[in-house]
Amino acid sequence: MNYIGSKLKLSSWIQDEVKKVVGNDLSDKIFCDIFAGTGIVGRTFKKEVKQVIANDLEHYSFVLNKNYIENHEEIQEKEKYIDALNALHPIDDGFIYQNYCLESGSGRQYFSDVNGKRIDAIRKKIQEWHEHQEIEENLYYFLLASLVESADKVANTASVYGAFLKQLKKSALKELVLEPAHFIKNGNAHQVFNRDSNELIKEISGDILYLDPPYNQRQYSSNYHLLNTITKYKPFEPKGKTGLPEYNRSNYCKKSEVKNSFEDLIKNAQFKYIFLSYNNEGLMGKEDVKNIMLKYGDYHLITTEYQRFKADKTENRNHTADKTYEYLHVLIKQSISQDLI
Repeated sequence: MNYIGSKLKLSSWIQDEVKKVVGNDLSDKIFCDIFAGTGIVGRTFKKEVKQVIANDLEHYSFVLNKNYIENHEEIQEKEKYIDALNALHPIDDGFIYQNYCLESGSGRQYFSDVNGKRIDAIRKKIQEWHEHQEIEENLYYFLLASLVESADKVANTASVYGAFLKQLKKSALKELVLEPAHFIKNGNAHQVFNRDSNELIKEISGDILYLDPPYNQRQYSSNYHLLNTITKYKPFEPKGKTGLPEYNRSNYCKKSEVKNSFEDLIKNAQFKYIFLSYNNEGLMGKEDVKNIMLKYGDYHLITTEYQRFKADKTENRNHTADKTYEYLHVLIKQSISQDLI
């Protein structure tokens, strides 16, 4: 997925910097990615640590991480279910087609008509299998994650779902084919949550806490609302031209709230090593972050330059710079229970 804030290109750098602080052998460490997004960083550490704890308030992220992080053993006959879903006939009474495809009269064109109908057919069948207990949880989330990523590939958007394109772009004209969402298999069990990070942090503990909160006023709930609609698949009254549902507005996207929320998170974190990814365009300045972290232990800052997020070529945006700076703020926390160190 072409995802705002994705750490795909930075994940190896983050891994290297974490090891410089914590040590190369992470096999006895619990690693928490509490703003997990698509789970790229958690996936990077999954094969090296004892356990990954992944969390995100967005439901599509929860689904992706239930597959990519929590699934860790072979799922029997998963290819059979993928083939069965691909063989389904499109339906025209589903929620996606009725509300997000042009032919239905909705006025919205997030997907081609046939792809909207195929998404509905696949999503309904997955839910039917789940409710009838024909598939277990691991297969359920594997299939949902496969649908999210496959639908995203044929979406008629400029990468985010804040708006749709007036004409179907080339990739949106392709017929949706459900492709399996692969995951790393290993012998360790992992945990995935769909919680507010500042509440969850009071209930978990571990060794390494990785933080990648929203940087600015962009709300992920609005930018990726249609992925939440597909994963939740519960009827609501879409609002406005873009068909938004009611959605969460994160304190990390509010200038007036972000510093208090961030300090509350750091204060309550029962983790010795804390790493914060943030960039030079964030609502908090690097001095804000430094001043907060210094209250709780030993602090230092690592910086790297990288190319800013760009939506696909159909989107015409003029940025003043092609590159931005990623800050990795590092805290070795002193004020935690000694039995966790």
